[in-house]
Amino acid sequence: MEMYDVIIVGAGTAGCMAAKVLASEGFEVCLIDRKDKQRIGDKVCGDAVGKHHFDNLGLPYPSGDEKEGDITGVKVYSPDKRTIFKISGYGLTGFMINRYLFGQRLLRYAIDSGAELKDGIHVSKPIIKDGYVIGVSARRLKTGEKIELFGRVTVDASGVSAVIRRKLPSTMGVDVNVEPEDLVVCYREIRKLRRGIEESEFCEIYLSQRIAPGGYYWIFPKTEGRVNVGLGVSQTRREANPKIQLYKNVISEPLFESSEIIDSGGGIVPTRRPLDSLVGNGVVFIGDSGCQVNPIHGGGIGPSMMGGKISGEVISEALEKGDVSIDALWPINVRFMESYGLKQAGLDIFRIFLQGLTDEELNYGMKYQLITEEDVLKASIGEEIRLNISEVARRFLAGLKRIGFLNSLRRMAGMSREVRELYRHYPSSPDEFSEWRRRVMEIFSLAKSSFWKR
Repeated sequence: MEMYDVIIVGAGTAGCMAAKVLASEGFEVCLIDRKDKQRIGDKVCGDAVGKHHFDNLGLPYPSGDEKEGDITGVKVYSPDKRTIFKISGYGLTGFMINRYLFGQRLLRYAIDSGAELKDGIHVSKPIIKDGYVIGVSARRLKTGEKIELFGRVTVDASGVSAVIRRKLPSTMGVDVNVEPEDLVVCYREIRKLRRGIEESEFCEIYLSQRIAPGGYYWIFPKTEGRVNVGLGVSQTRREANPKIQLYKNVISEPLFESSEIIDSGGGIVPTRRPLDSLVGNGVVFIGDSGCQVNPIHGGGIGPSMMGGKISGEVISEALEKGDVSIDALWPINVRFMESYGLKQAGLDIFRIFLQGLTDEELNYGMKYQLITEEDVLKASIGEEIRLNISEVARRFLAGLKRIGFLNSLRRMAGMSREVRELYRHYPSSPDEFSEWRRRVMEIFSLAKSSFWKR
C-alpha cells in the first residue's frame, strides 16, 4: 500500500502550488499527472497573468524565454468595432508567458520542495470510506497496471474534468457538476504575423454575440510578432463551433494574411463563481476543478495559484491537528471566498448581464456611455460598480431610447453589490452554509431570469 499525507491530482498551476506549500512543511506529498514529466505545462491557454498575482504570492516575475511580453492594459471592442474602451491599471498590468516553461517552473518548485511526482498516470475515481475520501484509484498509462494510492487528504486539481469531484456521492454535499451555461468552449492558436500590432502592450478583447455567443474573441500580442488569438462560445450554443467562427470572422482579417501557425488547440473553461464549497471530508477542490477562474475573461492562472497556496496552508494546519474533516478544512472556503471569491461572484453577475445583451444593445451602450470604461475597469479588477445621482441622471438622458438597458444595468449593479456582501461574510462553519447557499442561489437565479429573458 502506498500511503501519503496528501495526494494531489493534477500538476497544473493549482496543484504545483499546493504541492510546493505542503512539501515545504515536511509532509509527504504525491503529485499525480496524466502527462509525462517533460510535457507538464503544455496546455492551451490565453497565456496572460496579472502582475499582482506574483506580488501576492511572492513569486519571481517571468523572465528570459518564459516571458513573452508585457501587458499594460486591455482594449475592449464593441461588436461593430466603432467603440473601443482602453483600460489600464495595476490590476490589469501583467505578462504574456510561455505557458509550458512557466508550468515547468512551478513543477520544479514542487519537486525541489520534496513532492514526489508520479507522471503518466490516469486517476479514475476517488476511494471513499466512512464518508471520507481516503485516496484514488488509478492506472499507469504505459503499462495499464491498476494501482491505488492512499492519503489523509486528496486534492482535486485535475482541471475542468474534475475526476475526483464528479464521482463523489451526493451524500458528501459537494457540487458534483457544473452547468453547461457556466462553461465556455474555446479554440486558440499561436500565430506568427507578417507585420506587427500597434500598441502591442495591450490585450484586445472583442465582444459579439453573433461571432462569439456567450463569450468573446481575443488577440493577445506576444514578442517577435507572435499573437495568441482565440475565440470562446458558451457550451449551450452548440451551433457555434469556436474554430469555425474564429476562421470565418477573425483569421480571415487582413492582419492574419500569410501568418504562420505555431501552435493550436481547444479546451473548456468554467466561467462562473467558485464552487459554493471547495472542501469535503478529506477532499479539496482547487483550480478549474473548484471553478477558480475569472468569469469574464476566463483567466485562471492567478486565482488557481492563490487557491493552491491557501489550500496548502490550511491542509498543513489540519494535518498537524490530526483532523481532516470538512470542519477542519473549512478555512479554505473562508479565506478564498472573502478574498478572490467575492470578486468572482461580482464578476459572475456582470457576465450574466453581458450575455443577455444583443450586439445592437452593446453597440449603443458603449457608444453612448451607458456602459463606461470605468464600469469595465471596476468589474475587471473586482470592484463594485456604483452609480451616484449625477451619473444616473447622465446615463438616463443618454439612454432614453434604451430604458430597459439602463434599468438592467442598475439591477446588475445592485445584485453585484448584494452577492459580494454575502461572500464578504462567508459562513465560518458548515453549520451556517445551507442558508448562505440558499441566498446566493436566489440572487443568481434572479440574475439569469432577469437578464437572459429580457
